[in-house]
Amino acid sequence: MRIAMIGTGYVGLVSGACFAEFGSTVTCVDRNAEKIEQLRRGEIPMYEPGLEDLVERGMRSGRLRFTTDLPGAVADADAVFLAVGTPSRRGDGHADLRYVEAAAMDVARALRGYTVIVTKSTVPVGTGRRVAALVRETNPDAAFDVASNPEFLREGSAIGDFMRPDRVVIGCETDRARDVLRELYRPLFLMETPIVMTSLETAELTKYAANAFLATKITFINEIADLCEKLGADVQDVARGMGLDGRIGKKFLHAGPGYGGSCFPKDTLALARTAQDVGSPVRLVETVVQINDRRKGAMAGRIMSACGGTVRGKTIAVLGVAFKPNTDDMRDAPSLSIIPALQDAGAHVKAFDPAAMPEGEPLLPGVEWCTDPYATATGAHAVALLTEWNEFRGLDLERLGSAMAQRIFVDLRNVYRPEAVRAQGFTYTSVGRA
Repeated sequence: MRIAMIGTGYVGLVSGACFAEFGSTVTCVDRNAEKIEQLRRGEIPMYEPGLEDLVERGMRSGRLRFTTDLPGAVADADAVFLAVGTPSRRGDGHADLRYVEAAAMDVARALRGYTVIVTKSTVPVGTGRRVAALVRETNPDAAFDVASNPEFLREGSAIGDFMRPDRVVIGCETDRARDVLRELYRPLFLMETPIVMTSLETAELTKYAANAFLATKITFINEIADLCEKLGADVQDVARGMGLDGRIGKKFLHAGPGYGGSCFPKDTLALARTAQDVGSPVRLVETVVQINDRRKGAMAGRIMSACGGTVRGKTIAVLGVAFKPNTDDMRDAPSLSIIPALQDAGAHVKAFDPAAMPEGEPLLPGVEWCTDPYATATGAHAVALLTEWNEFRGLDLERLGSAMAQRIFVDLRNVYRPEAVRAQGFTYTSVGRA
């Protein structure tokens, strides 16, 4: 099978490389010539474990290539995937579909034979119909179908999520389109992966509903964490007791500073706006968005409280600025709310992140960037752990404390056992634990 992947961002690059690994011939297209040259050299413009090796293997096999030539890539493709960005539209929170619509019209002009046009980007319900209409308007003679195939990739484990997914959701309306997509995903059929075949609208909504539910789960346990602190309970044990219930499950029940990243913030907001527009508001999701926004700001106050109520004139060491480990993604990361609030309160902030410092530096002016956790802690009055990278889980606490001006440890990810940290002479603050 021949695939054209329009867009070489996170979703497009991972999906294209994985389809090539499955045996398809994939051409990834991007307008950014510099980025395409970078990819041809095997240089990956994002941090994702295993992606560099996968891309190199695909190019070496001849099944994966990169180009700026969209018409050439589309002309002989069996399927064209639209994997361009859908950021939140400034001012109203709706998904910005300009890039999807522009890509759809570019593809329409390049079509030569029957092709399935697949929206891989996360798009509001009704986008598939809009894409089909744009293609018909642009090229009335085109032979095509439109399908929706939302991605469910987690940053940091995206390759495994694509190769061994919980499910594949496909929305389309003709047997011919279904046959093409079944062939593309044949390796997963052979592994008995659940394939959900449904309508365009259902597939589009499934993606938003899944992300909104997971965001709700995170927000719920964060609210319970606050209650635990008031009542003297331990949120870690509460989450464990809840998660053992098969109807609930243990995933996404980790209290912390709130969700961030490329999906949950914009998708919850887009779902809420879409629901309002059609007169069926999702009040629960609206509340989740509000609570999460407030929580990020409140975490700076937690650090200040641990420092005796003020951080003016103090140095705060921040470990981790990416929104989660195993990624360099800074989009809506809690650090983007917490660090400026500390600076506004008069603190000097030092920070270290294993992958996200190049992305974080332009977003967090005034931060002193360091080379490792111990250099970050040197001279600091408090250490705040914001991202649970594995290398932060086994810190030499005595070495860390010896480098500090004051031994205060604020663990916003509940990585450490309180007694272990306090045994090293630290004042220890966590989330949802007395």
